Amino acid sequence: MNKSIRGLPFALSRRQALTRRLAGKRIAVFLDYDGTLTRIVDKPEMAVLAPSMRAIVKALADRFPVAIVSGRDRQDVHRLVGLDSLIYAGSHGLDIAGPVAGVAYDGCGEYREMLVEAGDRLRRQLTIVGGVLVECKRCSVAVHYRLVPEPERPGIMAAVDAVLAEQTELRATAGNMVIEIQPKVNWNKGKAVSWILRALNLETADVVPIFIGDDATDEDAFAAIDGRGIGVVVTGPAENRATAAGYRIDGPEEVGVFLRFLAEMNGSESGN
Repeated sequence: MNKSIRGLPFALSRRQALTRRLAGKRIAVFLDYDGTLTRIVDKPEMAVLAPSMRAIVKALADRFPVAIVSGRDRQDVHRLVGLDSLIYAGSHGLDIAGPVAGVAYDGCGEYREMLVEAGDRLRRQLTIVGGVLVECKRCSVAVHYRLVPEPERPGIMAAVDAVLAEQTELRATAGNMVIEIQPKVNWNKGKAVSWILRALNLETADVVPIFIGDDATDEDAFAAIDGRGIGVVVTGPAENRATAAGYRIDGPEEVGVFLRFLAEMNGSESGN
């Protein structure tokens, strides 16, 4: 059941209750990247992971399975995080790979040509719009408009609609100041999380999946683990919307504190 973000309890103020809930359980941690491990920035290449956050994620991965589930290209987010022990699910989970045998998924291979065509056309059509960035990824095309003046933004959506009218096997998904063009397939971050849990044989009752993310695209993942896992939505001070998460946290700095809490739990508390 969806709830209002502002009505959620703060994860950091519920550490004792969470410790009790996780006692004797195995944990699997799923993390978004932009807005979760790093601050939201004007340009994607500026979202550089802090060494301190990398160290926390590594400490966590030394104890539990950890996956990064991002809208970025898988290889891009792998490069930014720089840890080979993690599972990386790029393009909202359409492209998954990790260090464990059998953990590999490619859901966009047959759509590559039409995605390239869509990206090329949008770049041509939007070249006159100041501040827009068309990012062609392996499994999607991202149209970033954070730096575009408000009056010019409707023209961006019109250009996307024109492309989708011809490329009927593609669809548009709204994110945080970005429009993602993806294959029109029944797949999202929630299905990717469920797929990874199955691939790792972590669908048993003693496993508690934890997903931390900030974007609307993370809601599918919160919904996928609702009832068995812990969803933590990363919010800004004034943000409020419906969410399937059970807890909230304010910004990447607090995410780091929460991840350190998980990494430092006693073995008896985590089932390890």
